[in-house]
Amino acid sequence: MVLFLRVVVVNIESLPEGLPIETPLHAKRSRTLTLSPLQLNIKAPLPVDPTVAEGTPHEDKSLPVMVPPSPEMNGSGEQGMSSPSGSGASVQPPRPLQLLQNEESFYNIDYGSEESEVSEEEDLLTTLIPRTIRFLMNMDMSRDDNVAATTMLPTTMPDLSTSATVAISPHSFYDFEWKSFPNPPIPLESRRETFSKSNVGPTTPCADPYDTFIAIWDRQIMKHIASETNRYAQDVIQKMIPHNTVRTRSRLHSWHPTTVDELYVYFGITLAMGVLVKNNIAEYWSATPDIFCTPGFSVHMSSRRFRLLSKFLHFNNNKGMSSLKPDTSEAKLFKMKPLLSHLNSKFCSMYNMSQNIVLDKSLLQRKGRLDINQFIPNKVTSAGIKTYEICESQTGYMWRFEIHAYEAFKQTIVLRLIQGLEYKGHTLWMHNFYNSPILARRLKSFGIDCVGPLKTNCQFVPKTLTGLTKANVQPGDITGFTSGDVDLMVWRDQNLVATISTYHGNAMTHDNGHLKPILITDYKVMMDGVDKKDQMLAMYPIERKRTRVWCRKLFCRLLNVSVLNSYILVKQSSSSILHRSFRLSLIKSLLKNHASVSVSIVAPPQSRLEIKYHHLADLPYLPGQTRRQRRTCSICKKRVHTFCVGCNKAVCMTCFVPLHPE
Repeated sequence: MVLFLRVVVVNIESLPEGLPIETPLHAKRSRTLTLSPLQLNIKAPLPVDPTVAEGTPHEDKSLPVMVPPSPEMNGSGEQGMSSPSGSGASVQPPRPLQLLQNEESFYNIDYGSEESEVSEEEDLLTTLIPRTIRFLMNMDMSRDDNVAATTMLPTTMPDLSTSATVAISPHSFYDFEWKSFPNPPIPLESRRETFSKSNVGPTTPCADPYDTFIAIWDRQIMKHIASETNRYAQDVIQKMIPHNTVRTRSRLHSWHPTTVDELYVYFGITLAMGVLVKNNIAEYWSATPDIFCTPGFSVHMSSRRFRLLSKFLHFNNNKGMSSLKPDTSEAKLFKMKPLLSHLNSKFCSMYNMSQNIVLDKSLLQRKGRLDINQFIPNKVTSAGIKTYEICESQTGYMWRFEIHAYEAFKQTIVLRLIQGLEYKGHTLWMHNFYNSPILARRLKSFGIDCVGPLKTNCQFVPKTLTGLTKANVQPGDITGFTSGDVDLMVWRDQNLVATISTYHGNAMTHDNGHLKPILITDYKVMMDGVDKKDQMLAMYPIERKRTRVWCRKLFCRLLNVSVLNSYILVKQSSSSILHRSFRLSLIKSLLKNHASVSVSIVAPPQSRLEIKYHHLADLPYLPGQTRRQRRTCSICKKRVHTFCVGCNKAVCMTCFVPLHPE
């Protein structure tokens, strides 16, 4: 027997009102507009002309009259009406949707590529638009999924008045009996999963930035990275020597095995590049004594050594890849597997998330050819490495992540990411890319609530909701169904907004003077925390540097995230510390505790006439030979055998004076 559902469309004002149950971590302050005296005079009532008879309309010729367009100007009147039709609000012209899409600057995890790094535009921070606003303004419910809606069969469903966790037998997961929402509605708190706040926060005390970072990047993983880096460097050099591909002046001749302490210094310099952003790596080691000079980099590590470590940085033995099939996800991510496993384990074990968590996805821009690259047209970042992330909503702490290496069912991805969170009462907020009625029911059976937007063309959504268009629903109207444990709702704002929830129902609330579903208000609050995480990462872009090796780009991204996670852990103990202060303290501690010798940065002399310290001298003879050493002049790049004693730089006689300006 086929069950046909009748669509009941009601105005939003006729539904019961309530209060949103989610609050932001930092409440936004209301803004007040102070009018100038000129504006006050403009807004003052006009003087009454005694010559005009009472009751005669007064025509103001000094100010333009703004007449809102009628619905007939927009065809059928379906465009741009975000206020309820029966609320008495004035009709507003439609918002320019295409203009918003052109001005939108969607945040990307990567801030540069091989083609765009030399551009001056990359030093500008991107303007972030919250994903909730983009969703409400531009959501298209008929894209991507082409699964036909299935007609539902009647079955016995659990009562809404039962406990929060609905026990559903495996054979009934695919049976949905959709019906109207109960009146009066059941309170949201009685349907939501119970969550204990006693264990929320860091699992171990985290008060010092350096100690917290070392707890994530411990000596065990650093020894593994040092060992694999040395192995990879030796393999590369041994393959190049028999073919005579190593040039005489190549920096490969100066390679020597790295150590754990040197890698910590390398990490510190890499993090410092995110705080002090320059357009080219060579600029950090520039010896020109001007305002842009940064002598601290050359004091702790030479440019040649930094480039060698960047070239040979490795995380796994390539010989172990021969036993894997090249088309599997294990083979595609084999180079990064030890690092991915280690960081996932550390992130999960060091922090217990609060009730609200978010399933987010990010794209690390990389335009080169790569099997795991994802292509998203009509986006600022059109190609790159996609990452699925479970984050805490309010703080943005990344609890677990997964690199997209192969096509998989969306439900499988979600269930893998939430392993370890079952039966704890969390609420998972997701985008419409993942949401579906069957996934919401399965999460509910695991003691996890599910909330977010929905594509109405996915499976198990009633055909009555799938066929809705703007012509069927007036602005401010709402309709939906419930199956007891899953609620579906379609609300007409400027576009049709379809949502899914396991506990919200159809309750309404006032938000900034507008009546809207509580689900929409809560969703906006919960997603703002993840947007803040993206903003904090964007302020210190260590992964923006130009590189052809995707492993290094992904490593820089993970290193940046680990620093942000460390900051969130320390923030729980010391709420007054700022993000920038945290990074500066961490960088200084890494360089101080792991530098080979105690170094001090001395400012260059103020005068070039200090002959006592700065004068030319010859380089020593080569061992067992009659000719002197030759080095590259720091100014003209010629091969010379003289150097400045005070600067310890190779320089010819012609360039000695330009090297020491007044």
